[in-house]
Amino acid sequence: MRRGFNGLALQVQEVLKRNPHAGDLFAFRGKRGDLIKILWHDGQGLCVFAKRLERGKFIWPLTKGDAVAITPAQMGYLLEGIDWRNPQRTDRPQLAG
Repeated sequence: MRRGFNGLALQVQEVLKRNPHAGDLFAFRGKRGDLIKILWHDGQGLCVFAKRLERGKFIWPLTKGDAVAITPAQMGYLLEGIDWRNPQRTDRPQLAG
């Protein structure tokens, strides 16, 4: 997870065969699983966002060297450290009082 803007953009271009300047989000997870970096081009330049979990690990999709597309909702779960493959709803109260 030492790569910055250029290293991550180059990895998107060379490994994933995608255009890092197309406006898509590209997420990269560290070896330990508690750090994630997201590369995004906002139309003016590249942005890198990083998040480290205090507890737990980011649930990562299984890949075979290819890019994996996930929905915006799944990305939200991923960033919260929730298992996005099978999110559990919390119980709603039955009574107001």
